[in-house]
Amino acid sequence: MIDRTTIDKILDASNIVDVVAEFVSLRRRGVNFVGLCPFHADKSPSFYVSPAKNICKCFSCGEGGTAVHFIMKHEQLSYSEALRYLAKKYNIDVKDKEESEAEKIARGDRESMMIINSWAEKYFVSVLHESPEGQSIGMRYCRERGFRDDIIRKFRIGYSPEERDALVKEASRLGYRKEFLEKTGLIVTYENGSSVDRFRGRLIFPIHTISGKVIAFGGRILKKDDKTAKYVNSPESEIYHKSNELYGIFFAKQSIVREKRCFLVEGYTDVIAMHQAGIENVLASAGTALTQGQIRLIHRFTNNITVLYDGDEAGIRAALRGIDLILEEGLNVKVVLLPDGDDPDSFARKQSASKFVAYINENEVDFIRFKVQLMLGDAGNDPIKRATAIADIVRTVAIIPDNISRALYIKECSVMMEVSEQMLNHEVNKKLIDKREKQYAQALREKESVDTNPTDVESSAIEVKAAAEPSKSPVEAYELVLLKYIVRYGERIIDENVDAETGEYSNTLVAEYIAKSLEEDDMLFRTPIYKLMLDEAAEHVRDAGFQAVKYFLAHPDGAISRLAADLASDKYLLSKYHSRTTQIKQEEERLDQLIPYDIFSFKDACIRHDIDAIDERLKQIQNTGSNDEIMALLAEKAALNNIKKSLNKLIGERIILKM
Repeated sequence: MIDRTTIDKILDASNIVDVVAEFVSLRRRGVNFVGLCPFHADKSPSFYVSPAKNICKCFSCGEGGTAVHFIMKHEQLSYSEALRYLAKKYNIDVKDKEESEAEKIARGDRESMMIINSWAEKYFVSVLHESPEGQSIGMRYCRERGFRDDIIRKFRIGYSPEERDALVKEASRLGYRKEFLEKTGLIVTYENGSSVDRFRGRLIFPIHTISGKVIAFGGRILKKDDKTAKYVNSPESEIYHKSNELYGIFFAKQSIVREKRCFLVEGYTDVIAMHQAGIENVLASAGTALTQGQIRLIHRFTNNITVLYDGDEAGIRAALRGIDLILEEGLNVKVVLLPDGDDPDSFARKQSASKFVAYINENEVDFIRFKVQLMLGDAGNDPIKRATAIADIVRTVAIIPDNISRALYIKECSVMMEVSEQMLNHEVNKKLIDKREKQYAQALREKESVDTNPTDVESSAIEVKAAAEPSKSPVEAYELVLLKYIVRYGERIIDENVDAETGEYSNTLVAEYIAKSLEEDDMLFRTPIYKLMLDEAAEHVRDAGFQAVKYFLAHPDGAISRLAADLASDKYLLSKYHSRTTQIKQEEERLDQLIPYDIFSFKDACIRHDIDAIDERLKQIQNTGSNDEIMALLAEKAALNNIKKSLNKLIGERIILKM
């Protein structure tokens, strides 16, 4: 467990813009930065980063917080793991306190799998560079492909021996558990209990996350064997989901942002060869069909994709399959078909970076032109084939989400295909209507399938309501205003006194003032998370160096840190009373006026709510309740009304705010 002093050093050193910019392409907007949110399918920038407050916030999905919580969410790390990640980034030595058993367990399988993969990467690299087999087979292949030593080291290329269980034995010797070797897919275990290395006899390509962690491997067979797959990849696991990963992202992210476009290729060696040629803004889908998750990953860094494929028939068809998905995400896509017989790997080895880029710039074609030229060329003068081709092109144009872009493409297609613009508009609109009708029909089918089981309907409705509309206290809005003061100004002095007899000075801090004011009338926060935050602030506010906003933004409870990020932002700048003031001063200059006012407002809301609850109860029991119960409720209501009158005398009728 990391001690508090070290945590504070990490938080002080962590620059939110610096941290987020490693994963999201940011641009300045006023005093803040903005980019596409990495936590949902964001098509227009809604993720804001505030250098002044050192926090980030998505105003669409709500995710946000400090640099620590951004790393936790983005890299799926625990709180302590995220702190260590940032400590390493800023060269801070981590001092640990002894972890509890629960904390050790919490790190769990994921951390163990990451450790195993990190070791395996080093193992494969050492075998390639240091063993006779690695040199004679693995390194010889690298030389034949023309890979330089610096590129081999950069991409951490390795080699797995042909021996069936070489990795198993070495991992066992070093004390690594077989369970995690299996979970990462490094070994395959049979029913009889024996295990073999998955990648034996293969050149190894580690697959890294955006931050450089090894989550999987790809292996290429180096001996001719028609019965064996040319490439084998790690299976899906808790740390590797191939539909959300792209080979080369760790090495390409900065170049993609700098060049404002991404080259997309198919294989590991395509990426490596292009890097060696000096072109670094390149990624590979690593032999899998392009997915929405992969496209969204690219979209976080650029809006522009240039797809590079082989010039053969298979390459052309592969280019077409991926284009529709790219369009659905609202990206700009162009296609470059390389000369016959070349793939990005072979072509890059023949060219310098400048010549390669020049070829791309001269030959890249907007996807519409590419598809029209290809399909109408295949159709020739055959009217049936031509009609089929036009229908396919119309289907693709209808996918484009932006109305203006879609209209421009329709106009261009009209000229290229010699079809009236009115006709194309009509056909595209039909596709859009069909799509909406299918979505509606699917929604109806889902509803009907639920309606067949009333019990399921009831439980499903309850679950949805619970998830979408969490239970809220009727006085939550008033609590939230007070909690804003606690988060922003909890450690500030709101009241000062000097004892007339002793001359001793004393003061009251904002968090203490609010806590004491509520306790004296036994009116505590009714929303559990708000009460927890108030209690923690009151407990720690006198600690040396305590800053409420810093404390809560760095809170290990994600819900608290996200709420603190909201309260620290301008979203809750002014309460209802403040907005009515004709001359509004800065909030922090008027704490001695605003906080008492909002405390009374909260108490008044609580009393009114409790009186309403009593009135409702009296209605329910007016004919069936006992006389004693009715009298008790009336007495309780009278007491509440007396408190209400006292509050009114203190701050006047102005405090009665309609909810």
